[in-house]
Amino acid sequence: MFTVCKPVRKLAQAGAALAIAAFLAACEPGAIGGGPSINTSKPVPVALLVPRSGDAALAQSLENAARLAMSDLQNVQIDLRVYDTAGNAGTASTVAQQAVADGAKIIIGPVYAQAANAAGLAVLNSKVNVLSFSNNTSIAGGNVFVLGPTFQNTANRLVNYAGSQGKTGTVIVHSNDAAGQQGRAAIATALGGSRVNNAGTVGYDRSQQGVINSVPNIKATVGSSGADSIFLTATTAGALPLYSQLLPEAGVSPSTTQFIGLTRWDIPPQTLELPGVQSGWFALPDPSKAQSYRQRYNATYGVAPHPISGLAYDGIAAIGALVGQGKSDALTGAALTQNAGFQGVGGIFRLRPNGTNERGLAVATIQNKQVVVIDPAPQSFSGAGF
Repeated sequence: MFTVCKPVRKLAQAGAALAIAAFLAACEPGAIGGGPSINTSKPVPVALLVPRSGDAALAQSLENAARLAMSDLQNVQIDLRVYDTAGNAGTASTVAQQAVADGAKIIIGPVYAQAANAAGLAVLNSKVNVLSFSNNTSIAGGNVFVLGPTFQNTANRLVNYAGSQGKTGTVIVHSNDAAGQQGRAAIATALGGSRVNNAGTVGYDRSQQGVINSVPNIKATVGSSGADSIFLTATTAGALPLYSQLLPEAGVSPSTTQFIGLTRWDIPPQTLELPGVQSGWFALPDPSKAQSYRQRYNATYGVAPHPISGLAYDGIAAIGALVGQGKSDALTGAALTQNAGFQGVGGIFRLRPNGTNERGLAVATIQNKQVVVIDPAPQSFSGAGF
């Protein structure tokens, strides 16, 4: 879902002046979208954009989650209308315009960043907001919000926790691809506003040899800086298993240097078996609430939910909470970004004026091959962790 916002592509889609204005409105950080007036005493038309002809299983899981959320709403009626993006930007743009023509007051989805960006641009002049399922913050802003978990939110949570535990310096270890660079930037930003020093950065190419070649550099950087932790962008499907073996072998031991992960270390469960990840820190949604959602979804539909399906539930939950207040401006950018936030499948979350989001995350570690929460997810945005 990481796709960089490309003004060149947009310029090719429309006249130069119009496209430049649209790009600034849709992607400029801090620009808050407006929103249509609604009649809260009637069913509110909501469009759900999913890649049905591109990934039918994912599309169905997102729709199921949205309908599950609708069944939980009190005294709020939503007229959910589902549109197929086919997983591409051109179709997303077309169906977003169709959805607004059909009366949609807000759009939930699409999944992929380019499609979400295109949908936002397509309905920008209609002042309809888009709650996309992407986690790519480069498309956030204006009338486009990202519901997906962001690197910045995770980095902030883990860096703040590290500081509270007396950690003084961390070395950032990141892959050199786009996702790794975004992760590096998020960690560096989090460190810049914390009591933990940025003790250095080591990049690596995403290959077995690239990881092997970076190990001596990581060891040297930790040794010369006196860092007491390393913060890795590596995923369980990528470099993490190799690092968890090679770093301890090289003398960078988890017993003396805290390993911190920007991604989930508990997926897949086999990762928990690795010796090198024991005692590592990572963040995850409120486990009890996430488990409750999975159980309810399974009981309702007879299958397990897709891992990102909860984002559709969250989108409906936010809309329902706002519409339930009975205000005609419930779906404006100002309303969507209320500081109190909303309750979602993984705990509290809120949308920010720059189009990104904040989620209340728990900090977990791995002990004896089991996930153990060492700092619970906050229950409000005035609580610990924020």
